[in-house]
Amino acid sequence: MPLLVMKFGGTSVANLERIRNAAQKVKAEVERGYDVIVIVSAMSGKTNELVGWVNETSPLYDAREYDAVVSSGENVTAGLMALTLQEMDIPARSWQGWQVPIQTTSAHGAARFVDIPRKNLDAKFAEGFKVAVIAGFQGVSAEGRITTLGRGGSDTTAVAFAAAFGAERCDIYTDVDGIYTTDPRITSKARKLDKISFEEMLELASLGAKVLQTRSVELAMRYKVRLRVLSSFDDTNETSGTLVCDEDEIMESKVVSGVAYSREEAKLTLVTVEDRPGIAAAIFGPLSEAGVNVDMIVQNISEKDYQGHERPVTDMTFSCPVDQVARARKALETARDAGSISYEKLEVDTDAAKVSVVGIGMRSHAGVAARMFSALAQEGVNIKVIATSEIKISVLIDRKYMELAVQALHDAFDLDKAG
Repeated sequence: MPLLVMKFGGTSVANLERIRNAAQKVKAEVERGYDVIVIVSAMSGKTNELVGWVNETSPLYDAREYDAVVSSGENVTAGLMALTLQEMDIPARSWQGWQVPIQTTSAHGAARFVDIPRKNLDAKFAEGFKVAVIAGFQGVSAEGRITTLGRGGSDTTAVAFAAAFGAERCDIYTDVDGIYTTDPRITSKARKLDKISFEEMLELASLGAKVLQTRSVELAMRYKVRLRVLSSFDDTNETSGTLVCDEDEIMESKVVSGVAYSREEAKLTLVTVEDRPGIAAAIFGPLSEAGVNVDMIVQNISEKDYQGHERPVTDMTFSCPVDQVARARKALETARDAGSISYEKLEVDTDAAKVSVVGIGMRSHAGVAARMFSALAQEGVNIKVIATSEIKISVLIDRKYMELAVQALHDAFDLDKAG
């Protein structure tokens, strides 16, 4: 039988009524002739509650027990979904990660997939079961312990199952009806896309778009899993939502497909760093080890150091999420105390935001940067840092101008118009 993977996020299974609504969508696909693997998240808010209980019980918790607790939310949803489908006369069975078994690494709280053997599920489908309901976000380590994949891991679970079982498509049901050119809460002109390439979606996800988890898009791109993002609260059909697919399936792309933003960014500048071979590694190595997610990097060369000595020095500027500033500061101070780097001072600006334009059409069109910078200049938005890739241009700006910048760029690239 042809097979579909359907994933339902926390808001889609927030209560029994919504679980019944999701089950109706599964039933409709079974009636169309599909076997279905359903991946479920915990009910909305449940994971946060479980994490809170762990932190209250043991602030310096054992990561193995953390995973045992927080994975239980998905187990509840999977059982309730299977029961609901059975009440609809759909042969269904729930599966926890260890029962499949979903084999992962032993990195508790941030595990990665090793293998998803098909034997057990294939046997159940052969017995006549039409639906396997899988608890998302979890697996089992080589040591036999429950593991979790990190927040948003149910998206990754869904894509991994679609790849392992050769699914025709992986449908991600959420509380939005697709992927938009930008956040509709910022501009009413935002337009829902019919299709978007894996590469564009990966950039948008990594730049702040919250619709899909970054790791799930990486996995989909690697294994060519066609993703469809759609709403669990609307009537759906074969053309609903947005299809995330290979670039070859998109006949003609606009130069820019979307505008993404990240509100909570910080700009850090190391003033008067000695400019010598290996200095970048000496700075960014400790930051990486401390788990600081460095994004934009700019290096400026000066002729003299702050004491007026004739030796090459540089100012090194980089960005990172605001909640990682303290970690970055500590890592740099430790490196300075150890003598691996020296700098006059660390300047920190925690009032920044990142705005980005993304599009595969940028590969073959010149002038995108000039158009972007001109649009921002007309609105009086000053650019602090610039970073580019083949299909992306990102700028760091003052946070108070973020929404204005998003609106200006959306208009500048005519994203409200199709084609």
